[in-house]
Amino acid sequence: MSTTEPLLSAGNDGEAGKKNQSSSKGRRVCIDEALSSYAGEFGRWQLRHFVAVSAAWALEALHTMVIIFADREPATSCAAARCGDPCAGSGAAAGWEWAGGAAAASTVAEWGLVCGERYKVGLAQAVFFAGCMIGAGVFGHLSDSFLGRKGSLQVVCILNAAFGLLTAASPNYWAYAALRLLTGFSTGSVGVLAFVLATEPVGPARRGAAGMSTFYFFSGGIAALAGVAALFPRSWRLLYVVTSLPSLAFAVAVVPFVSESPRWYLVRRRTDDALRVIRDIAATNGRAVPEDLTLKLDDEDEEEQGKDGGGGTAKAAAASASSGSIFDVFRSRTTRVRLVLSVLINLLSSVVYYGLSLNVVNLKTNLYVTVVVNSLAEMPAYLLTALLLEHFGRKPLAIGTMLLSGVFCTAGSLIPGAGIMRVARMVCGVVGIFGMAATYNLLFIYTAELFPTVVRNAALGCTAQAAQMGAIVAPLVVMLGERLPFAVFGASGIVGGLLVFYLPETMNKPLYDTMAGLEEGEKSVLK
Repeated sequence: MSTTEPLLSAGNDGEAGKKNQSSSKGRRVCIDEALSSYAGEFGRWQLRHFVAVSAAWALEALHTMVIIFADREPATSCAAARCGDPCAGSGAAAGWEWAGGAAAASTVAEWGLVCGERYKVGLAQAVFFAGCMIGAGVFGHLSDSFLGRKGSLQVVCILNAAFGLLTAASPNYWAYAALRLLTGFSTGSVGVLAFVLATEPVGPARRGAAGMSTFYFFSGGIAALAGVAALFPRSWRLLYVVTSLPSLAFAVAVVPFVSESPRWYLVRRRTDDALRVIRDIAATNGRAVPEDLTLKLDDEDEEEQGKDGGGGTAKAAAASASSGSIFDVFRSRTTRVRLVLSVLINLLSSVVYYGLSLNVVNLKTNLYVTVVVNSLAEMPAYLLTALLLEHFGRKPLAIGTMLLSGVFCTAGSLIPGAGIMRVARMVCGVVGIFGMAATYNLLFIYTAELFPTVVRNAALGCTAQAAQMGAIVAPLVVMLGERLPFAVFGASGIVGGLLVFYLPETMNKPLYDTMAGLEEGEKSVLK
């Protein structure tokens, strides 16, 4: 469906009257055309807004990955002439102690989460991702409805800071696990909210590259976490304090000064606010918006607006546009199929991404160095995908990167683990995570473009829940041994790549605002 205004016929006096009425309102265009033709697709305004909002990804990385250091198992040393088996007792009773007096360095050391209690470490990680799964759905819906993208982002950042600080004061393990659940509830939607808020004011030609760039902030946050953890190696409680305070600073010092999405304003029928943002974008970018320009949703036409002086049909369209929810996604066959496929693909990619990440982190090397190297290794995947995105499209690139990861993981499962072959398997894992890191961030852009503005965050929240489910499953897969996890990761990557074949390409397509606009666009493509 075209994003330009429809031509009006003046075949009779009645039609001429309608034409005169709409002409007095000026030219009406969709937001994509307003950005590409007048305000600028990615100028100074979008760059400043993009950097400020995308910094929230680093905060998500801090809250998600802090468990690597807070729940690590410190080295042990002999406390007597002969050391007993650590699993046969604890502390001096078994003849061992935590090396360097690291009794408060991690939750494992402080609460003795070893041997028969080791499962509690995995449980704390699982409940965090379970909280992420719940929160992604809740705040995805709230951000599409009355709270908005900006308001939801501010709320979750404040909750993150509060729950993180409370976690630092946990009196026992079960309080700690409960607070990790609550932290996950507020963390699970941070990335989705930041992604949508950062990319919706970007024009269609630059939206893909901008969306791919958001993930540098997440990888940068992981690298920064390793540095922070190295500065506070002896207190997991202090580490939680230091990693929680940036969320509070962001909510107070950054979010109030960024703009709400003009697309959210428009679907909520706050046209003046949407136009104000467009004019602000144009002014900052050194461009100008015509005084008689007005904005419209992509399912509106001039005849609907002329009827009843903007009432009747227009009011019905207004109510429909602003009341989208996940239930509306399932009512439409087009979006229902897209959502089911997106959920399955995101779940499979998450199993591979988090599973391979855990395999790399669990190597017997320096933990701080390993985490930094792991985070930096993903960045070339982001760069390569950004460069290829506008040349090959979303669909072929998603298929290629998932199959690349799946094939190399499958190869890794066939390699025996002895001697030099262990290195070969590690190389397969590195290529696997390279391909899946590219897929993982590409799916954010692809999924966002598959759904209209009125339900975009709700759909992204649903796929984020699926990704969190994959994150819960990944540690369980890693426990299956040396070769079997690679087989599972390989099968997941290949099946996910094949499922992408059933999704439509979205490159150079309009970013639709309403369900009706999307349906009309699909009909025009079929014709």
